[in-house]
Amino acid sequence: MNVGDLVVRKSYGGDIAFRVEDLRSNLAVIKGTEFRLLADSPLDDLVKVPYAPLSERSQKANIKANESLNRLKRHRDEMTERNQADLGGSWPMMEQPSYFEVPGKVLHLDGDLNYLKKSLSLYQQLRVPAEGHYVNETGMADALYRLLPRVRPDIVVITGHDGVLKHRPNNDLYSLNSYKNSQNFVSAIQVARQYERHYDTLTIVAGACQSHFEALLQAGANFASSPGRILIHALDPVYVAAKASFTSVRDTINMMDVLHNTISGTQGVGGIETRGSYRIGLPRLNDLSQLKVTPSAM
Repeated sequence: MNVGDLVVRKSYGGDIAFRVEDLRSNLAVIKGTEFRLLADSPLDDLVKVPYAPLSERSQKANIKANESLNRLKRHRDEMTERNQADLGGSWPMMEQPSYFEVPGKVLHLDGDLNYLKKSLSLYQQLRVPAEGHYVNETGMADALYRLLPRVRPDIVVITGHDGVLKHRPNNDLYSLNSYKNSQNFVSAIQVARQYERHYDTLTIVAGACQSHFEALLQAGANFASSPGRILIHALDPVYVAAKASFTSVRDTINMMDVLHNTISGTQGVGGIETRGSYRIGLPRLNDLSQLKVTPSAM
């Protein structure tokens, strides 16, 4: 068994694929390939596999991920139609829109490099302006302290890997000590909320698999995982951030949309009423390479 190997757990029926992150004596630290789960496992419980098994859970997640992406694209189309109507319905007669868009800017911190790459690719597909950084969960608070004043985002995503500890104190789900990384997420949220205390000015999306939902909200997150302490899909935080980025500042983000249309569903992600970050501007920006200008200054 080597770091980087693709494995499944015998004791869980091989339902989820993991990458070996670290080896410690007779234990391996493993990270989910599709779900934001971090776990320890005895080496004798792991089976090396040549490719990620397509379990029923994975199949359902992939289907839901495609559905969520299509919904986001439809939401974009609906925003375009609404803007056309608000601007007098002149759009059908024009070759280009008469306005320009200013969607909310995302700062995405991720404890998993592969998930970060997937997330940035999805932001690009959806034309969401985003800056991403691969940061270990323990260093996220310090990273935000440095990054927030420079990036000045509208939306912050704080995610990576988490999980409920198998041998937790008194089986207590209320204690942050019962979670792999929830305390690190709480510390990062607190730094972000100290930077900007208004919930509608800075939208915070935080958490990973089985994270302490209540503690993350109490620390200042707008949206967090995981109300039902379930596994969340790698791209769930991206879905919420994109929804915030392209919801108008005139509207609140559709909570039922977020709850029902994230890949993990109502027990995976929750949150509080929050305004969107999307704005339009007038007039449409010119292509300066085609603009004919008479100089007026020496």
